[in-house]
Amino acid sequence: MTDRLAFSGLTVLDFSQGVAGPHATMLLALHGADVIKIEPLEGDWGRGLGELKGDHCAHSVAFNRGKRSIALDLKSPDGIAAVRRIAAKAAVVVESFRPGVIGRLGFGYEDMKKINPGVVYCSVSGFGQTGPYSKRPTVDGLIQAFSGMMVMNKLPDGTPWRQGMIAVDVTTGLYTFQALSTAILRQFRFGEGSYIDSSLMRAAAAYQGAKLMEWVFSNGNPQPLYMPAGSYKTSNGYMMLSAMRPHHFRKLFELIGREDVANDPDLQTHESRIRNAPKIAKALNETMPTRTTEEWIALLQPNEVFCERVANYSDYLDHPHVKETGAVDWIEQDGFARLPVANIPGLPPAREDPVRHHAPHIGEHTRDILGEVGYSSAEIDAMVARKAIIAPISRAQAAE
Repeated sequence: MTDRLAFSGLTVLDFSQGVAGPHATMLLALHGADVIKIEPLEGDWGRGLGELKGDHCAHSVAFNRGKRSIALDLKSPDGIAAVRRIAAKAAVVVESFRPGVIGRLGFGYEDMKKINPGVVYCSVSGFGQTGPYSKRPTVDGLIQAFSGMMVMNKLPDGTPWRQGMIAVDVTTGLYTFQALSTAILRQFRFGEGSYIDSSLMRAAAAYQGAKLMEWVFSNGNPQPLYMPAGSYKTSNGYMMLSAMRPHHFRKLFELIGREDVANDPDLQTHESRIRNAPKIAKALNETMPTRTTEEWIALLQPNEVFCERVANYSDYLDHPHVKETGAVDWIEQDGFARLPVANIPGLPPAREDPVRHHAPHIGEHTRDILGEVGYSSAEIDAMVARKAIIAPISRAQAAE
């Protein structure tokens, strides 16, 4: 395990739950930070997003790797005292409570500044810390609806459609990590702390920035970027076609035997192809089902027509290009069979540091973390007895 990662030696106090905040702090952890995950006694609610295996689901493994977990009751005197001790060494604090909640618990930005004036503090929420919707409860799908994403992703019949994954939460985690990274750099260079207000609402808009512009200057009727571009049914599946440039368009229709479309005088410019998109789609829907996906790809790709099979995740994981480039590694996680890890650009592959990719169980590191801030074994046991913390027996204790 290398100690020369970008954030090695940095302690992060992570109150966040779900996906957006945990994604951001996981990226800090994979870049070397000691991320201490503060969980309620029952665990982060994000552990229940999907099928459970013990105290984990796929989402909680995916977005909590590399962290250490301490489980405690934040409303108990013991829990409050423990977090205050941990906070004294934290350079970064991240929370995702509804606005106002963390302050009432005594761990808001102003509270943390008293402990560490140079702290980088980030609040992650649905609609942000201010404004009429700031305390409105929300989730990823509702922000997809609120932000216009579902209209941008509408079905061919015009029905607005939700992305099949928690796209806004994941994107918010990326933007939050970016904001934290630059704030940490300022902290390092100038000794300055800062406060970051990160929200799903703003992240969704940033992700769709170009679409917002298109919507305005097209008066609410943005045109396709080019035509043809889309998935089409073949005799044994679906394939994606993309023919933006004029020579790509002509080559595609010549190769599939539709010279009538390639030579159609109404389809010879970018604007006319957009205007007559139904005619192009009709020709492809008529022709593409006459052969298999593999036959079409063998014909089109060598002739530089952009196309690709529409794959599922098994196809991706089994693909020789994915394997040869090391895009995915496999890790062991307690309670699961081996799990695929998509290696993140700019980070060492998981196979080089598998320990860092372990996702902690509820309170797995409670004893270690409390011991590091001065608690004795007897004090920890007493806190367990008072039900202020969950402190599983350590592996060393279990081996004795």
